[in-house]
Amino acid sequence: MKVKLITIGKTNGDWLIKGIKEYQNRLTHYTSFEFIEIPDIKNKGNIPIEKLKEAELTEIEKYLDKDSFVICLDENGKEYSSEDFSTFIEKKMVSGTKHLIFVVGGAFGISDYLLNHCNDKIALSLMTFSHQMVRLIFMEQLYRSFTILKNEKYHHK
Repeated sequence: MKVKLITIGKTNGDWLIKGIKEYQNRLTHYTSFEFIEIPDIKNKGNIPIEKLKEAELTEIEKYLDKDSFVICLDENGKEYSSEDFSTFIEKKMVSGTKHLIFVVGGAFGISDYLLNHCNDKIALSLMTFSHQMVRLIFMEQLYRSFTILKNEKYHHK
């Protein structure tokens, strides 16, 4: 199974970049993983929010495969414990899902069209995180899910 994390905008902050690279590297031991950063839309400050999200959607769609299972990270999505998320990942692997794609929107979120047409929505927490930090937090949870599935000592319960 190939896993992609699609994000909008360049990651800012050396500490975030370093953490993302660390977990990106760790994930390659378990699955084919690709981290995709779509550049910010030019002149985004002059574009109404809904038009901006539509422009971001156009860019996101370039990375969606025909047989992709697309999951949007959204505050209104389903919340999982780390153990339940690992079970979710395992079910996708066993069911023969070829492309599992997670999408993190830009500063204003994900377009309504994609939210209404994706296969699933996941919330990381009831708390709000910056779209920059969500990248690292999500990658750590994805890594954790694989270590849980392999019964490795990373996750303590």
